[in-house]
Amino acid sequence: MSDDKKLTLSGKTLGVSKGVETGQVRQNFSQGRGKAVVVERKKKRVLTKGGAPEQPAKPAGQKPAGGGQKPGGNKPRKPRGYSPKKPQNDGRVLSSTEQEARVRALEMAKKRAEEQAKEKAAIEARRAVEEAERKKREAAEKATRDAETAAAEKAAADAKKKAEAAAAEKAAAEAEKKKADNAAAKEKAAVDAKKKASLAARAVQLKKANEARQTPAAGGATDANKEDTRRAAKPKRKDVKKGNNQNDRNQRGARGRGGDDRRKGRLTISSATGDSERQRSLASYKRAQAKKRAAEMGGRQQQQERQSREITIPEGITVQELAQRMAEKGVAVIKVLMGLGIMATINEVLDQDTAQLVVEEFGHTAKRVSEADVEIGLFGEEDKDEDLISRAPIVTVMGHVDHGKTSLLDALRKANVVSGEAGGITQHIGAYQVKTDGGDLLTFLDTPGHAAFTEMRARGASVTDIVILVVAADDSVMPQTIEAINHSKAAGVPMIVAINKMDREGANPDKVRQELLQYEVVTESFSGDTQEVEVSALKGTGLDKLKEAIALQAEILELKANPNRAAEGVVVEAKLDKGRGPVATVLVQRGTLKVGDIFVAGAEWGKVRALINDKGQQVKEAGPSQPVEVLGSNATPGAGDDFAVVDSEARAREITEYRQDQQRKKRQAALAAPKTLESIFTQLKESDGKQVFDVVVKGDVQGSVEAIQQSLVKAGNDEIECRVIHGAVGGITETDIGLAQASNALVIGFNVRPSTQARKQAEEDGITIKYYNIIYDLIDDVKAAMAGQLGPEYKENVVGRANIQEAFQAGKAGKAAGCMVTEGNIRNDLKARILRDDVIIYEGQIENLRRFKDDVKKVESGQECGLTFENYHDFKAGDVLEVYELEEIARIL
Repeated sequence: MSDDKKLTLSGKTLGVSKGVETGQVRQNFSQGRGKAVVVERKKKRVLTKGGAPEQPAKPAGQKPAGGGQKPGGNKPRKPRGYSPKKPQNDGRVLSSTEQEARVRALEMAKKRAEEQAKEKAAIEARRAVEEAERKKREAAEKATRDAETAAAEKAAADAKKKAEAAAAEKAAAEAEKKKADNAAAKEKAAVDAKKKASLAARAVQLKKANEARQTPAAGGATDANKEDTRRAAKPKRKDVKKGNNQNDRNQRGARGRGGDDRRKGRLTISSATGDSERQRSLASYKRAQAKKRAAEMGGRQQQQERQSREITIPEGITVQELAQRMAEKGVAVIKVLMGLGIMATINEVLDQDTAQLVVEEFGHTAKRVSEADVEIGLFGEEDKDEDLISRAPIVTVMGHVDHGKTSLLDALRKANVVSGEAGGITQHIGAYQVKTDGGDLLTFLDTPGHAAFTEMRARGASVTDIVILVVAADDSVMPQTIEAINHSKAAGVPMIVAINKMDREGANPDKVRQELLQYEVVTESFSGDTQEVEVSALKGTGLDKLKEAIALQAEILELKANPNRAAEGVVVEAKLDKGRGPVATVLVQRGTLKVGDIFVAGAEWGKVRALINDKGQQVKEAGPSQPVEVLGSNATPGAGDDFAVVDSEARAREITEYRQDQQRKKRQAALAAPKTLESIFTQLKESDGKQVFDVVVKGDVQGSVEAIQQSLVKAGNDEIECRVIHGAVGGITETDIGLAQASNALVIGFNVRPSTQARKQAEEDGITIKYYNIIYDLIDDVKAAMAGQLGPEYKENVVGRANIQEAFQAGKAGKAAGCMVTEGNIRNDLKARILRDDVIIYEGQIENLRRFKDDVKKVESGQECGLTFENYHDFKAGDVLEVYELEEIARIL
């Protein structure tokens, strides 16, 4: 540092030291890449006790900046016995800490330099390796390219040699062929020349013979000469048998025309060589072959026409298809139809009767079939007696609501199903199996007793063997009891009467027996044939007697079935389970249902994935009279549908497609417009002024949905009706919400809930969703909603009457009526109407009511008053005034 840049203070020299140390660090990355990074290291400023910053120690032998030694400059290290009390030199000396820091910094710098050198050497080595590998790779690629180029050149040379060789072979072959052609041409020319010479000689011979024949016979020629002439004129061929017809004709012509040789024709090889047999031309040969084929075809057609076939005729068939089945031409079928007076095109559809007439006209046998024939063979034939074995009886428990049917069944099963039913009311058909003490099995069907479940009870009675009619001893015979009796009689099923609730006070079983007599149910106590058992489901009394009665009745019926055949049965109940999909409760009636069987249930089909019994256990198979839950249907079947196992998926698809098509046709027919004027007027009359309350019903099982639909349809009256626009099994979906929004309908969920998306969509669209688990509440709420849609009903009460005696001017542009009150009273807050000859001419509000000159609110009978009306002045003397009020009455359906 120069002298002019020195900074001095109090005689001490201040040096500008380097406070930041810099260096470079090499960062290494993948694939041999690297980067040099500059690193700065700042030193920490250390303050001494006197407050002046401590200067770093300088290396030995380094002179101070600016030249010579100055007062106050750096001094040598203080001796070991130095004491601050003794006067010492004022020069600044590096402390031991500073010296150690400087030594460490030098060591670190040296170490860093060594590391950088190593890194640099490693990078150079790696670069060298990469360069060597690159050169090696380039050399290999170059060698590969050279090899490929050499191979390509060699292949091109080989191909060129092959092409040249092929060209040479082709040229040689062509030369040989040309040589052979020349030899053949020469040989042919020689043969032709030889033939020409022979023909010329033969022609001369023939000419001489003709001239000899043309000589007159009377010129002294003898018969011997004629014979020699004829012998000389004959051809010398030994194999000619028929002679030359053309020569004969020429001879006859020559004799007839005096030797005129004009019809002899052109000289040919055959005539010149003496081959007088005429050869057949190509055209003649073709004509003969065509005639032969036509004769064969005609004979075959005649043979086919004579063959009678059995032609299958569906309900509708086109002309073209009918012709193909008869192996006839479409034109022929159309001609027959024209003969029958029917003008039809080739694509027109014929009915069965017309098609049968056409088939019989052609001599075939007609076999009429229907689309419903696809179901033929779905249910097998009757079983042989030797294949039948005993099966468990199917017992249906029926009766009025809350008479203890499910509780009785729980007592028999030693289970508790009632607690799981909403409100203690059975709303599904339950199927269970009970094992008696003797080891026998009993299959029970528990049906609902509520009035809405009529179809369920009818289904239960149609598939059962024995009906247990449960009647409460304290309640006796009720409406659904009567309905159960009718179902049992209609199905022809024997009945056992179970008089329940015998443990209650006021139980009177004799009253039950007597009331059953009104419906032709005579119990054994009254010398009848109907068994009755007094039981108590709560206490468990009388259950053994009930089981004995069931076993006795089953023994009388001799119930048998064949388990060794394809399973057949009926769908008792069906539902859509969120985790398992469509689930059908099936009661097997005969055969054995196994896992993996392909089945048809109503209009749906599927493959059995799992079988679950009434205890929730998975089983491999289910025999006759055994109820099981079947998983694997492609959709939810209808409750009460028939169930059958088929041999293949194709068969199942064929049957279900036919059934779905029939259902679709029924729906279309129901929605179709009326065709006659009478039906149109009837429909208009029925729907005139009638409101419609639309609902969308989703339930957990098919039977409940059906019951709700039937109950809601019956809930309307002459003014309003409930229409279920959609009813199905499963949770509430976005599709249901969209349908409800389009038709402004109420969405009802019975034991189901909506999905998250459906709930959000319903909130956005303002669609109301109602949830129920008891059918009573559902029907009552829908009826209340329908009554609310109708609005309140108003009843009119006439309060008073008055006769208008005079009409006089009141004000500039108004008229007032002077009236005498004849009945009741007149009030100015009521509605009024004016009658003229018993015809209403005005209906409105009283504007002002006065008696004499005072405004009043009410005028009694026998008094006079004056009044004006709102916006009406056309009344006159003799009109009648009526005052009335409207009373609001709530609607009740």
